[in-house]
Amino acid sequence: MSITATELKKNLGKYLLLSATEDIYITKNGKVISKLTNPFQEKVDIAKSLFGIIPDDFPTDDVRKERKDKK
Repeated sequence: MSITATELKKNLGKYLLLSATEDIYITKNGKVISKLTNPFQEKVDIAKSLFGIIPDDFPTDDVRKERKDKK
């Protein structure tokens, strides 16, 4: 998404929330001057890529017990 610096000033809160899910390019006089981004985007992308990998019938109770025993 690309917005002007003036638009950013008017609606900063809105764009801070949006930056959690997408990069926002800020322009001034038609030129990109900055990028507002989520500093943890790599972690978010990795987590999203893991959804659906574990089957629904996976015995999670065994995993929880194993993790608890290691502590």
